[in-house]
Amino acid sequence: MTYQITAAIVLYKNDRLVLSETIDSFLRTDLRVRLFLVDNSPTDDLRNLYDDDRVEYIFNPTNPGFGAAHNIAILKAFDLDSMYHLVLNPDIYFAEGTLEKLYAFMESDLETGHVMPKVLYPDNSIQYLCKTNPTVFDLFARRFMPSFLKKYFKERMDRYEYKDKDYNEIIYNIPYLSGCFMFLRTNTLKKVGLFDDRIFMYIEDADLTRRFLQHSKTAYYPEAIVYHHFAKGSHKNWKLTWYSIHGAFIYFNKWGWFKTKKS
Repeated sequence: MTYQITAAIVLYKNDRLVLSETIDSFLRTDLRVRLFLVDNSPTDDLRNLYDDDRVEYIFNPTNPGFGAAHNIAILKAFDLDSMYHLVLNPDIYFAEGTLEKLYAFMESDLETGHVMPKVLYPDNSIQYLCKTNPTVFDLFARRFMPSFLKKYFKERMDRYEYKDKDYNEIIYNIPYLSGCFMFLRTNTLKKVGLFDDRIFMYIEDADLTRRFLQHSKTAYYPEAIVYHHFAKGSHKNWKLTWYSIHGAFIYFNKWGWFKTKKS
């Protein structure tokens, strides 16, 4: 069987109801799909969450990180030679027909290798997840700058999050698309390569999007809409903050701290 879409969700002690909503959303389709659940939790309590022959559970208690766990599923997608591969967060949900819209968009534009839909909060407000390539200042300001100072850099921050663009229009060649929902052309992904597994979590999506632009177009496609609970974990947990700082060091060592490198 040739799968039209493979997908992966990386798990870690997830809320079962929220996760079930994500899985339900993905499986509500007549497209030929396969879903990999890569569980980084210390126990396999989530193993029997879903009984569907389109779902494969992979217990991965060593917890090598977000990108490394997704790489396990990406390699399986390569083996299956799926047409598209979806990197999907466990707190996303969407209506039936959303996958079909993204699939049709990619089939109509063979130069695009990576597309992200419009992402909304559950209250229907927009999440600004199209971004320019991050700089050291951008990441520091978003995480550590006091609110009373941020107002002086509002224009810069707005440009960073593409707030000067129309989020109701298709936008091409965005340098940084969120990892919460990455709809990828598998043949292009084979050229781009896997997630950088040195990054435990955070900013690995910026690195992957940037590498996609070396081989294809990227796109934001607002005709397809998904909902994202999105809880900014790194802003609430110092361990996660450390992961974001560590990932940033790897990212800037690769791409340049002040001037972009060519690779």
